[in-house]
Amino acid sequence: MLKYPLEDFIHFLRIERGLSDNTLGSYGRDLKHYMEHIEKAAKKQSWDQVSRNDITGFLYKLKDSGKSTATITRHVSSIRSFHQFLIREQVVTHDPSLHIETPKKERKLPDILSQADVEKLLDIQTNSPLAIRNKAMLELLYATGLRVSELISLKVGDLHLTMGFVQCFGKGSKERIVPLGDAARNALEQYLDLGRGKLVKNKSESASALFVNQHGRPLSRQGFWKILKGLARDVGINKTLTPHTLRHSFATHLLENGADLRAVQEMLGHADISTTQIYTHVTKARLKDMYKAYHPRA
Repeated sequence: MLKYPLEDFIHFLRIERGLSDNTLGSYGRDLKHYMEHIEKAAKKQSWDQVSRNDITGFLYKLKDSGKSTATITRHVSSIRSFHQFLIREQVVTHDPSLHIETPKKERKLPDILSQADVEKLLDIQTNSPLAIRNKAMLELLYATGLRVSELISLKVGDLHLTMGFVQCFGKGSKERIVPLGDAARNALEQYLDLGRGKLVKNKSESASALFVNQHGRPLSRQGFWKILKGLARDVGINKTLTPHTLRHSFATHLLENGADLRAVQEMLGHADISTTQIYTHVTKARLKDMYKAYHPRA
């Protein structure tokens, strides 16, 4: 039976590297599958017995099961970090993952909404506390490009409406300041004045949470996406929505209208500008589509 120091590894990632709960969950799931393979398929009794072939066998198994290149790349990263941890803890003396090649990542352009679709989505009649909340959430997301996890984690104190910005904590608990436009600020003011108080219902667990559900509890990620899909369906938007659709749209529309790439990088909270550069490819692809659609000799 293999010794599974997985909990120790996750604790190390949380304390030493300050990774978010979502990232830690991904590491845990990836390594659980890997460990099951090493023990059951590769039939290894200790980590010192694990070879490069055992790891590549696991990666081929992922590929054969239809996993995407991005998923396999994430598994490679998790496995490498885990084996480095085993060396650090003196569980093993060699690292079989050292020369494992990372699959070339597919460059998939993100799905976005057109500016017209965004306008339709944001045209919410604020005739109830829930509608006022929905308007404020979507205006805030499109105005700032926040991740959904960042949105639902916001506290009332993170809003600085007089100064026109919101303070949030992204991946690795990194703080950033993102400016708000007038539309988002007005929607948030209306929510704080007329919506949130009627939803919270004096629940102590929701005392500081900015966005709450109909029961007065902090809104969940799943709850938000159920709301968004319902609103999109109601206004006739049939495109597939992902957890980042409004974030992608925010970045793309900024760049289309002349925003500086570095500024967009800072607002999105990307550590590496190469991550932000994907949106320049989106804008070029959209320009090409428009040319083909409207130029008489295209």
